[in-house]
Amino acid sequence: MSCPINKEALDKLKQFITICKSNPAILHLPDLSFFKEFVESLGGKLPEAPKMSEGPKVEPKEEPEEIPDAPTESDPESELEFDMTGCVEPDKLDDNQKMGDPSKELSEEDTDKADEKRMEAMSQLSEGNIEKAIELFTEAIELNPNSALLFSKRGQAYLKLTKPNACIRDCTRALEINCDSAAAYKFRGRAYRLLGEWELAAKDLRQACNIDLDEQIDEWLKEVTPNAKKIEEHLLKKERKKKEREERDRMERIRIAREAHSKAATHDKADEDIPTAPGEGGAGMPGMGDFYKLLQDPEIMTAFQDQKWPKHSRISR
Repeated sequence: MSCPINKEALDKLKQFITICKSNPAILHLPDLSFFKEFVESLGGKLPEAPKMSEGPKVEPKEEPEEIPDAPTESDPESELEFDMTGCVEPDKLDDNQKMGDPSKELSEEDTDKADEKRMEAMSQLSEGNIEKAIELFTEAIELNPNSALLFSKRGQAYLKLTKPNACIRDCTRALEINCDSAAAYKFRGRAYRLLGEWELAAKDLRQACNIDLDEQIDEWLKEVTPNAKKIEEHLLKKERKKKEREERDRMERIRIAREAHSKAATHDKADEDIPTAPGEGGAGMPGMGDFYKLLQDPEIMTAFQDQKWPKHSRISR
């Protein structure tokens, strides 16, 4: 009877048998159950299946640490104490504060009438008839709605009535018309002071000083400067702390990233050291890579599974 397996397949079969002789325990592998049954059917005895050695334990990867959000700081002004002497409750704006139509085409007659109304209003203001003065300024504004002087003067009248919001509205309109109106900055700055808006007050009064300094502006500016400086210094300190906190957070993120990278590299190395599935060998079984290559050869598998072997009564080891 001629050998049903060619020489190349026989050489591979010899390699397989050599591996089995050096490590019979591999016959307990599920992939070789057919060969194990064949050996046992011929009376062969196999050693007990050994306990597979465990590979190195790999600790579960830790989730990256989270940097807790910094507590929200309260409004800087609420953390400071101010001398609020002279401050008033804010006034409510009403429809009687007419602003005129800025798109109106101004005639020479309108200009003349507006000037007359302004002169009358100034006279009433000097006499202490503030309500009447506001009424006349309003008539003048309706005649000439693009006069920064009229709005700043009416704003001054509202300030005398302790109506800071109405004053701010008029002075803001005056500055929209003429951004260099010292009077508008002066009276709006004073109105902000009455509302306790120290920073805004100081800003407007400083600007008024830059345009046209007078004794009253200087006096009002000195009055608001201490509180304004408190806020400015506090904001600078807060900004410095914010930058320091951001730098600490950045360094902490770098530290966490480095630790995570180091742990990941350790885990990856551990994974490489653990033998896994076919082709890479099993833990405690050297030479399994070559063995699995033999199993993957179709000629070897055909030789074991499809050929009819001569029967013997017993095969002893």
